[in-house]
Amino acid sequence: MSKKFLVCIDSDGCAFDTMEVKHKECFCPAYINYFGLQPVSKYARDAWDFANLYSRYRGIHRILALLKALDVLEDRAEVKERKFTPPALKELRAYVDAGLPLSHTGLEDYLKDHPDAQEIRTTLEWSINVNERVSELVHGVPPFPYVRECLEKLHEQADIVIVSATQQLALEREWGENGLLPLITAVKGQESGNKTEIIASLKDQYGPDCVLMIGDAPGDLKAAKANNALFYPICPDKEAESWANFGDCMDAFFSGTYAGAKEEANIAYFNTLLPEQPYWVK
Repeated sequence: MSKKFLVCIDSDGCAFDTMEVKHKECFCPAYINYFGLQPVSKYARDAWDFANLYSRYRGIHRILALLKALDVLEDRAEVKERKFTPPALKELRAYVDAGLPLSHTGLEDYLKDHPDAQEIRTTLEWSINVNERVSELVHGVPPFPYVRECLEKLHEQADIVIVSATQQLALEREWGENGLLPLITAVKGQESGNKTEIIASLKDQYGPDCVLMIGDAPGDLKAAKANNALFYPICPDKEAESWANFGDCMDAFFSGTYAGAKEEANIAYFNTLLPEQPYWVK
């Protein structure tokens, strides 16, 4: 770390157009299969997409997203008309409420002491299958338009660190196959902690208003503000536009004028794009 400014950037859905393919082709089919949602698959897909792509819950941990999608699905009128009840997963909810680790290792450790915890086992198998699907299917995805140009300009004045909940090796492969790693100072994946922790471990080397987080989910905004960092949103479904417009905000960040009205306006607009309730709730 050698520069005056630090820019932290999320990866999935922020720099790379991978959220759609991962959720629609990997996460969602596995969720329908492992949790017996075939009778209402159309509505199960809507619920999954809402929880993971098109709402304030975008970017939450996959297990929390699973539970949220099932809750949203259960409340849908068409599902009730079909007299279908999604699995309650009470055992998994109790596990989450107890604050136990949501990692594969955490689930595996729990199963050693509770071998009959079938819901926990199914959730682990689902998550493993998701990873296998992602590994097989998601490759060759380029960055969003204008990302490369923005990184090249950022690199002149800022240390750039990838801050993501994705595994580090996957991040290095994705950024590397697109020739972007030479522009990056460091890659910090899930092994380095959560996003709030990663930013906290880096920020003290920089002055006030010299740390910026670029992200596409409310969790990215939360991680930034927990560390008194600035935030620039990459708006869902408007990613290329967000990166195209970043140049003006980048100049403001480097000149010390981004904090205040400009940042607040960007965040306010970002929040309008992420509803709390799905469109089918009146």
